[in-house]
Amino acid sequence: MKITHIETIPVLIPIKARLIIHSSQGIHASSPFLLVKIHTDAGIVGLGEASCTPLWSGEDHVTAAHMIQRYLSPSLIGKDPRDIEALSRQMDTLLPGNLFTKSALEMACWDILGKATGLPLYRLLGGAVRERIPLKFSLSGAEPARAAELAIWAVSQGFQAVKVKVGTTPAEDMARVGAVREAIGPEIRLGVDANGGWSVPDAIRTIRALEAQNLFFVEQPVSAADPIWMAEVRAKVSVPLIADESVFNLAQALSVARLRAADVFSVYVGKGGGIGGARKMAAVAEAAGLCCTVGSNLELGIASAAMIHLAIATPGIGAEMFPCDIIGPFYYEADLLTEPLPLSGGVARPIERPGLGVELDEEKVARFTLPG
Repeated sequence: MKITHIETIPVLIPIKARLIIHSSQGIHASSPFLLVKIHTDAGIVGLGEASCTPLWSGEDHVTAAHMIQRYLSPSLIGKDPRDIEALSRQMDTLLPGNLFTKSALEMACWDILGKATGLPLYRLLGGAVRERIPLKFSLSGAEPARAAELAIWAVSQGFQAVKVKVGTTPAEDMARVGAVREAIGPEIRLGVDANGGWSVPDAIRTIRALEAQNLFFVEQPVSAADPIWMAEVRAKVSVPLIADESVFNLAQALSVARLRAADVFSVYVGKGGGIGGARKMAAVAEAAGLCCTVGSNLELGIASAAMIHLAIATPGIGAEMFPCDIIGPFYYEADLLTEPLPLSGGVARPIERPGLGVELDEEKVARFTLPG
């Protein structure tokens, strides 16, 4: 089997008005993506998706499409898409960065492999290590009453864990988290995500104050610029810390593990440069006596499907202890898939169809495709 050509489709999907994200990084009201189709001489087409939010990854749909057409596509055409590890290494040689762009191509190759063998992706990754994936819902850093309202809605949908965006000011953060805890009661697990928005002193003071709200984790309390800063916070608080922006690659994961700067890694298919990269970071965590959760860049259906397969098949992902963020499809005005993903009642379940197990609704794709 050979790759014949690679098609790219830029789309922009609005977030539902009541779920627009407010965080220390600003307001997130719509999401750009680059959809990818890898075509083969066997007639099999693999689907991929790149999250293109520049604030998060430094990539957008223009740069992603350019890098694919100018650098990656000429190198991949004529190659067997089932040689996924070799192709991933080849892409890394051509582009040391651009992780989300490369992840779209890698997941499309996994989709082709699954379709060629007739097996769902999680089977190709070694099979299921869990029957379902517990999820947590992410709450915007909005005013306290609004955050509490969203928390009540999330619990009504079956979520047994939520996280609140913080990292604005300590006083605002305290008020928001307190309102959410009061709204959801003592049994629902509650975490916070600062997206690196606190200084080290503010992080220590605020986390200690928030311990009264029975937090079960704090995600990325301080900037990812130096993992020693998060190690300092971890040494002075009792709440488990999740490293997200601090672990984009294996070298960073190893550094955070050695410094004991976090208890948990948040791994992404996109952030890791693909499913293979995410599993390697999970292996680093497992070897260091840590665990992982699956984080989210509010992915659409294709990448969310890849995340489900990753979490179902990877033992280093401790979804039972730290539920995953496979929640992107809940946020958007439209789902571009022909069938919704198995996400309900606060859990994700295995997808039993070959490959990623999803197909695009081409009419919806056309409706949200960006011009040019």
